[in-house]
Amino acid sequence: MRARSYLFTLYMEYLYPENRAWVGDLIRWMELLDFSEPAVRAAVSRSVKRGWIIPEKDGRRAYYRLSPRVAWQVEQVRERLYGYGAPWDGKWRILVYAVPEAKRTVRDRFRNELILLGFGTPAPGVWVSPNGSLEGARDLVGFYGLQSYVELFQAERFSSTPPLELIEKSFNLKAAQARYRAFLAQKQEKPKNAEEAFIRLTHMIHQARKNLFLDPGLPPELTPPGFLGQRAKEQFLELYAQLSRQARPIFERESVAAD
Repeated sequence: MRARSYLFTLYMEYLYPENRAWVGDLIRWMELLDFSEPAVRAAVSRSVKRGWIIPEKDGRRAYYRLSPRVAWQVEQVRERLYGYGAPWDGKWRILVYAVPEAKRTVRDRFRNELILLGFGTPAPGVWVSPNGSLEGARDLVGFYGLQSYVELFQAERFSSTPPLELIEKSFNLKAAQARYRAFLAQKQEKPKNAEEAFIRLTHMIHQARKNLFLDPGLPPELTPPGFLGQRAKEQFLELYAQLSRQARPIFERESVAAD
């Protein structure tokens, strides 16, 4: 497990929308997840150096706020992770780019964030999504200064490729299906206390966040036969509601301790 990745999960779930945390809270929560204090402080330090979080002082206490860029990413992930049930409007979001080799580093970062928005690639330089955010994609193009190299539009069909074939070319649904099957097979016993609920909830959210890189959250009309995405999402949201209630005392206690 990577401490920095779990820090993102904590901010996304438990610190939204303030996006600010006292380092003492971060350490306590991460220790429940089996990260040592030195590992947490190292992860925080590296995140500051990368510009992901911004240190702030309040008296003698050190706080850390998400940078505007990472806060934007949190918004995109939350929208995909907790959104559910919207019918497909029958349109494809299509992005085509021709970024020069001199901008390869920027291009690679841009591609990684397109995946974050729910886009997949059926062919080099072509990205598609049945339900990705066009507004988010435009923000991404603007952030990386790629307006001259990118065309972004909507269409009711994309070439002559059948929709299911296009989906299977664009996304790693086999890997997503394996993860969903494993998730649905887990025994869901009631946690003994708030700490156990917090641990289970955080690990579940963390894994669900990783699944977003494999499955764009396909509408039912575009899922292959037997695909477990919808069923896994229903169970995720049901468990999320239960575990969130049980884990709440963790944060109420820590908030008092932090005053």
